[in-house]
Amino acid sequence: MKLPLGLAASGLCFALSVWTGSAHAGLDSCGNIDVEANAKCQVEVEGGCTAHCDPPELRLACAGKLQVACSGECNASASVECTGSCNVDCLAECEVKPPQFECAAQCELEADATCNAQCKGEATGTEAHGKCKASCEASISAECDASCKGTPGSATCKAKCEASCKGSCTGQARASCQVDCQSQAYAKCEGELKIQCEARCEEPGGALFCDTQYVDHGGNFDKCRAALEAVITTSVDVKARGSSMGSCMGASCEAEAEGEAEASCAASPATPAGSGAALLGLVMAGAAIARRRRSV
Repeated sequence: MKLPLGLAASGLCFALSVWTGSAHAGLDSCGNIDVEANAKCQVEVEGGCTAHCDPPELRLACAGKLQVACSGECNASASVECTGSCNVDCLAECEVKPPQFECAAQCELEADATCNAQCKGEATGTEAHGKCKASCEASISAECDASCKGTPGSATCKAKCEASCKGSCTGQARASCQVDCQSQAYAKCEGELKIQCEARCEEPGGALFCDTQYVDHGGNFDKCRAALEAVITTSVDVKARGSSMGSCMGASCEAEAEGEAEASCAASPATPAGSGAALLGLVMAGAAIARRRRSV
């Protein structure tokens, strides 16, 4: 099936510069997803796009949506023991390099260990284990983001650590409830998102995926992109979006559009060592291109 000329003659490039943090939630315009800092995100159009709208690829979006839906039921508080122990370790870490210390990144350090323990009842590699981990990590990341919001890099170590430990310990306390609550609603969520994902694949703008996982931007792609930029220090090059618009037809037009898009995906200058230097080029071309993507 041929793509509309407007899509065939447009491209979009992302050059992602990765910082040293682990992951973040709180991306409201991206469906409140919990995305890894080094995630590979790309726009898919038609062709193989709908093949990536099956339940395993909807996990990230559902975990974000269901975390919000379950927050009213899951309101356990951080324990004094957890926050006390956390603060001691946090302050020792922060005082080494206070300006570089990040509240949210520190907050999520325990997420992996906590969620591995929370999901040990599910066999590693199974869909049930993947859903459990996604729900647990989304819960902790959301609490970290909420607690660390308004705590700038210039804040004192005491302020950073109090916010970081409150978020981390609250997330850990609520993780079990979140996993149980979300597990009951995954089927419905995945069914609804599958239909939505397939519909976006047929739209000129295509569907957005991060590490093969569908990202629901609620029709606000630009806002979602901007939110991702804020989280993972993204440098966005959109010069190719309309650079190939013209009155051409068929394969020659598609080839020209694809070439223009690729040509504009030059890597941005390397960032300082403290923020990481890995760069990712993300392209949406006119032709339906099958891409290899690593599994989550």
